[in-house]
Amino acid sequence: MNYYENIVILDDTLPEEDLRAAIEKIKGVMQDAGGQIVKTDEWGMRKLAYELNKHKRGFYVLYNLKAPATAIQKLEEFYRIYDPVMKHMVIKLEKKQTRALEASIQAAAAAAAPAAAPVPAEAAPEEKAQ
Repeated sequence: MNYYENIVILDDTLPEEDLRAAIEKIKGVMQDAGGQIVKTDEWGMRKLAYELNKHKRGFYVLYNLKAPATAIQKLEEFYRIYDPVMKHMVIKLEKKQTRALEASIQAAAAAAAPAAAPVPAEAAPEEKAQ
């Protein structure tokens, strides 16, 4: 399986709950097609470089995917018929970019692991009585 980067611009006129539903629906389509979403990054509402279908703004979402080529084809077919998606682009990552992505994911997991571990009673700082 290859790693991909997928940027999606969603319709800015959608209410917040419809935006969340569209983001989850895209995740579901990818997982149903046999792919795995490694990382999701919501960039939020941004001004478009040029007007698209009379829209000047769009809600940007970046997905990092690990999937076979057939899953990417199914995802692109879905984008063509799914109305909330105004524009999309899928890029296959090269080996160097893949290693950098895996390293950033491992670093994020390592940073989150100590925060999730409970602090033992002996290691907790003691209050000094004066």
